[in-house]
Amino acid sequence: MPLNDIRKQIDAIDKQLLDLLSQRVDCVHTVGEIKKKEGLQIYAPEREELLLQKAVAMAEGKIPEKSVRAIYREIMSCALALEDDLKIAYLGPAGTWTHQAAIKKFGHSVEYSSQANFAEVFDQVARRKADYGVVPIENSTEGAVSHTLDLFVDSSLKICAQILLRIENGLMACIPREEIKTLYSHPQVFGQCRNWILKHFPEADLVEVSSTTKAASLAKKYAADGAAAMGGPLAAEMHGLTMLDECIQDRATNTTRFLVIGEKPCPPTGKDRTSILFSTKDQPGSLVKVLQIFDSIGVNMSKIESRPSKQQDWEYNFYVDLSGHSEDEKIAIGIEKLTKYCSMVKILGSYPDISE
Repeated sequence: MPLNDIRKQIDAIDKQLLDLLSQRVDCVHTVGEIKKKEGLQIYAPEREELLLQKAVAMAEGKIPEKSVRAIYREIMSCALALEDDLKIAYLGPAGTWTHQAAIKKFGHSVEYSSQANFAEVFDQVARRKADYGVVPIENSTEGAVSHTLDLFVDSSLKICAQILLRIENGLMACIPREEIKTLYSHPQVFGQCRNWILKHFPEADLVEVSSTTKAASLAKKYAADGAAAMGGPLAAEMHGLTMLDECIQDRATNTTRFLVIGEKPCPPTGKDRTSILFSTKDQPGSLVKVLQIFDSIGVNMSKIESRPSKQQDWEYNFYVDLSGHSEDEKIAIGIEKLTKYCSMVKILGSYPDISE
């Protein structure tokens, strides 16, 4: 078949696709009207993940799963924007890994609001200036993000989804690498690339800044003084820097988990994770007894972190992730039993336990 004929065939298929998408938009609009009438939240993470799984299955391997998810992410992003003027607050500035995580979850069609720190992300959602917030919670190399954990203590917001993002840091600059004297980056990035820095730039001054985007900006500004930055390719592109080296993190599987926070909890999907926060009473063996509760009822704990309570010296809050939904009978029983040994128990949210 001649090339022009193939191109005409593609154009005809594109027309069919757009017609079908237009029909889908009409259905989405109807759904949005029903949700608003019944007081339901527009974004439904439990429905989202089931839809993505169904789309991947319907593709029958003819289109890679990653591509199917990317395509439908933008289709759903368009739907969210049409249903409501959805606004997402994230730890900024634009171009950070948190920004990229937010785009991975919500696509490009919704409105984004860059915030200067973790507290402002929570505050924007709590004051309903944003519908949802996106914050990092842990990195596979550097561990928990303590600022996020601490903010949950006094917040009424719920975790309604999680995002897993592969972090691939690089070296960026607008000068040759032999002229580099100072490296700018976020402290987490320095931690993730510690061995690489010792090997390639053992004499360089390391300057911690609030974000990789800020680091890229400073690398551009102080290039004449030998400045370079470490971060992602989007930050480099935004500030006109060249990626001198890519994928420099010490672990190839370097991944950060982000949380989506909102006002309402997420219904069960059949494969969920529940995050809780508790403080043990000042009694011998209290923490052991708490952990034994979940062991005795067969609930797996996938994560446990401790943080100073900041109320009294040597008193701690514990952040725990459980396999299952808070509405599951086992977890509900376990949480009820916690009150016997804990001075405070708080369900932070149940949400789909995705692995991609």
